[in-house]
Order: sequence, then C-alpha cells, then structure tokens
Amino acid sequence: MGLFDILTGKRKMKAPAESRLFAMATAAVTLEMTLELRSADKAAIVFQPLATADFSSIVTDMEEVLRGTGDDAGTDVERTDDSFGYRWMVLSDADFEDLVVGVNVVSQALQDGGYGERILCAVFAFRDPQNQPVYWIYNYKRGAYYPFVPAGTNQRDSERELRLKAQIGHELPVEAELERWFPLWGIPI
Repeated sequence: MGLFDILTGKRKMKAPAESRLFAMATAAVTLEMTLELRSADKAAIVFQPLATADFSSIVTDMEEVLRGTGDDAGTDVERTDDSFGYRWMVLSDADFEDLVVGVNVVSQALQDGGYGERILCAVFAFRDPQNQPVYWIYNYKRGAYYPFVPAGTNQRDSERELRLKAQIGHELPVEAELERWFPLWGIPI
C-alpha cells in the first residue's frame, strides 16, 4: 500500500474469481427444485460508503447504470443505510440471473475504482415453503457463501444452516470455517 492509497482511502485487494459469485445463478435451480427455497426476487450488496468525491461519483454512476439497464431488464434499485454505517444497494427483479448480474455490476464498479475493501457482502433472499426467510450471504473477502436462517429476534437456526451447507455445498463455494458465518440482523430484503 502506497502513500497515495492511504491518503485516498483506496487499497488494492485480490478480488475473488467472478465465477464464485456467479455460482449462485446455477445453484438457485437446486435451491428451488430440491430444497424448496424460492427466490424472494431481491438481492443486495452491502458496502461501507466513503465521504470522498471519487467514491460518491462511482456509486452515483453505478446506480445510473443499474437504473438504465433496469428499465430493460426489469431491475429496480433502492439504496438504504443501516445503523452500522453500511449502505445496502437493494435490487429487485423476478429474473434471478439479473439479480446476480446486478450485484456483480456494483461490486465490479467498486473494485475497479479501488474500493474493493469497502465491500462487506452480497445477500440473496429466499423463502421456504412456510414463507420464512433464508439468506445466502457471499463474503467477498473470503470468496465464499454461507447460509443465514433467522429464527426470531437475534436468534438463528444453526442446525438448518448446517443442513443447507450439506445439501448445497457441492454447487456453491461454502465457507468452511463456521465461525465466519456472521449473522446479519435487520436485513432490508
């Protein structure tokens, strides 16, 4: 890391292979057909915003691109900030592949701008047959997914998460270290 990187808040980070993120597009078929998890037609990318003109310009340009292509693809884009200072770029689309591509557009723009380390994760929302939420979280720094199944206020269904790992682990790069399966409470999707 050089002095310029320190002053601008940018740092080069080795980006995980795009194929790891795109593995969700093919795994979604198994999630629906075998595990009866239906897409909630929403996904989000979560990142820590930076108060610089360069960063703001990248985010604004990225939103405009998503909105412009969203008119054709049917993707809606919403932005919300949480109480921890993270920004959620929420995408809504009935076509699951468009959600995966949209999340990739956002992450690629941030990485190309030198802000890859500001990305926390991507979240893909699903619903089970009882309409309960099941999330698949992609950790960019680790290049792996993990399931998150909320089971009430600040409680999670760890047993079900482990079952999901066993059932889909051959199709998705699943995080092997369970202590890195961080819960995300208050997911806005």
